Amino acid sequence: MQPYELSLDAASDAIRCRRLSPVELVDSVLDRIEKVEPHLGAYVTVAAEQARRAARAAGHEVAQGRYRGPLHGIPMGLKDLIDVGGMATTASSRVRAGHRATADSTVAERLSAAGAILIGKTHTHEFAFGLTTPQTRNAWDRSRVAGGSSGGSAVAVASGTATFALGTDTGGSIRVPAALNGVVGLKPTYGLVPRHGVTSLSWSLDHVGPVTRSVGDAALVLTALAGHDPRDPASLSVPVVDYRPCADTDLTGLRIGLPRTYYFDNVQPQVESAVRHAIGQLEALGAQLVEVDIPMTRYVQATQWGLMVPEAGAYHEGSLRTVPELYQEDVRILLEASELMSAGDYVRAQRSRTLMRAEWARMLEEVDVVAAPSVPMPAVGADEETVTWPDGTVEGVSDAYVRLSAPANITGVPALTVPVGHDSGGMPIGMQLLGRPLGEPTLLRIGHAYEQTQPARALATAV
Repeated sequence: MQPYELSLDAASDAIRCRRLSPVELVDSVLDRIEKVEPHLGAYVTVAAEQARRAARAAGHEVAQGRYRGPLHGIPMGLKDLIDVGGMATTASSRVRAGHRATADSTVAERLSAAGAILIGKTHTHEFAFGLTTPQTRNAWDRSRVAGGSSGGSAVAVASGTATFALGTDTGGSIRVPAALNGVVGLKPTYGLVPRHGVTSLSWSLDHVGPVTRSVGDAALVLTALAGHDPRDPASLSVPVVDYRPCADTDLTGLRIGLPRTYYFDNVQPQVESAVRHAIGQLEALGAQLVEVDIPMTRYVQATQWGLMVPEAGAYHEGSLRTVPELYQEDVRILLEASELMSAGDYVRAQRSRTLMRAEWARMLEEVDVVAAPSVPMPAVGADEETVTWPDGTVEGVSDAYVRLSAPANITGVPALTVPVGHDSGGMPIGMQLLGRPLGEPTLLRIGHAYEQTQPARALATAV
């Protein structure tokens, strides 16, 4: 096994025990980038020399007994919405050409303090306003979409060009590409991870979280990221805990919500079969399955778009009026649509969210988590714009991908996607676990327990 193939946890253990140096790990990842990046397009920029310098410094610290913890010497990618002082933050857009961050975002600052090594900035769908990331190709099949908007982060982790990465999630933008590329993605509770220094799409829906190769790895990264920051008005002032799940796979006493409605509607049969089989594995580990009705489902997409579009439009108002030609057409159209929405539309969406949060809280009193598909279908072809369901419904690809992920953004509850197999074409399928606010320890425990019942996952095979 090459160093770039190691999970975060395995690489961390090897560095701590000095069986592997940060220099060896970073060089292996950079060699992997040189081989596969021309085919996948995960990165906006690769900071090779900066990474090598940081690896040498990390190796020196470890050798002197100044080991900082499990992220020390670990190569990471950061979505190109996340500021790193002195580096460009382009949001994968011509609008931001030449923009350079003057200081680290909170999350970059915390990861740097933990000893993580920045490999580069990963592509996003322009300004995170989309679910496909057209610059990037799926790590399992280059003819298919990577998913978005954190497509570059998911592809980097899936292909071995980063040991872990950060993404942002406004309507599913961590979980969708993670599911489509066969890796783990975690959208934390709203406000648990600070967003200071992260370019906003929709401030009341935005989250920052990890993309990793295992649930345990996601827990390691979340432990470094979580914690109050007064520079983010939505940041929660709650105790920082160690999110690493225990090795025990016994789920006795936990109640898993099995949706009667919404989450299995208009879902490809192979996706439904794989997810239901994975839920059966949770039951075999001792969890109790409880059928639940998902509340207010008819209002999900209207509420999501009613919040996101006006907030995005307000953020981009100045540049949309001065340099509209610099935006990609799909993003510009969505931003222009914000000017057609009234204040009443936005207020009604806010009211709907308040009611939805209350209804979800009542539902989650009955179960510990809800288990469901992460996305309704695996990655589609890069040129596909719609999907037709057996009942004749024609749905836009982005609408289909956001449909199952948006409820967690509207309500702010944590959500974890875990790979649960592949379809007959070899494309990954993901299961989503949704929990109570600040219920990350339970989500990670369940996801980790499921993972322990499965064979080790290999890196993607597109290259």
